Amino acid sequence: MKAHVLITGATGGFGRLFADRLARRGHALLLHGRDPERLEHLRKGLPSPGHHRTLVANLDHESGVDTLIEDIGETPLEGLVNNAGFGLWGRFASVPVEWQCAMLYTDLVAPMRLTHMLLPRLIANRGFLINVSSLAGEYPLPWMSGYAAAKAGLSFWSEALACELAGKLRVVTLAPGPSPTGFRDVSGMPARTGGFFRTAPEVVIDRAMHCLDHGGGYCVPGWRHRLLWLMQKTIPRSWGLRILARQMSRSD
Repeated sequence: MKAHVLITGATGGFGRLFADRLARRGHALLLHGRDPERLEHLRKGLPSPGHHRTLVANLDHESGVDTLIEDIGETPLEGLVNNAGFGLWGRFASVPVEWQCAMLYTDLVAPMRLTHMLLPRLIANRGFLINVSSLAGEYPLPWMSGYAAAKAGLSFWSEALACELAGKLRVVTLAPGPSPTGFRDVSGMPARTGGFFRTAPEVVIDRAMHCLDHGGGYCVPGWRHRLLWLMQKTIPRSWGLRILARQMSRSD
């Protein structure tokens, strides 16, 4: 059986672009999502649609991840793109804790569980792992504290894993900033926040693939996102938190 690349959250945002880039490179794909109709539409629009399969599961709880693992079965894997994720905007005390736990499971626990299960296959095929994190994981983020915590965990885990697997598996930790992917519509984040730093999704994916082709590593894509990352590293945290608190609060 031909080895596949699993892409979680393939129907939207960065996931669709990863699917397109990888299919054009000749990879057979396992396309994960929550909407079977959107998944099938995506599959049919890719090069060599007969080489790809769709898998439906909700990754915000344990049984959903179990379903996905069961559906993957013994399929050989040469790549895993942990892309599925979402954010929640609002004061911590005002956002239902059940929603926040679902976000943490989707953004952090599910990628770790999937990677742990699939790692032997990825290593056997000298494959790759791409973890889609965020610059939100580099700095505390008022009004999106849970999302920042999840992405901080994802980035730290991903970079540590890359060290453990050096020479065995290429690992990309992708850390973009603002990008017009529909993320804001889901999270409820104020529309104007971070407008200057927005970078086209195509640029984000192209830089991720370039990083993968050069052995993996920590990838901040595009000059605007790299400028934001530099500001995160140089502005005193007490100042930065005050700026972010003003930016992230509802200011329409």
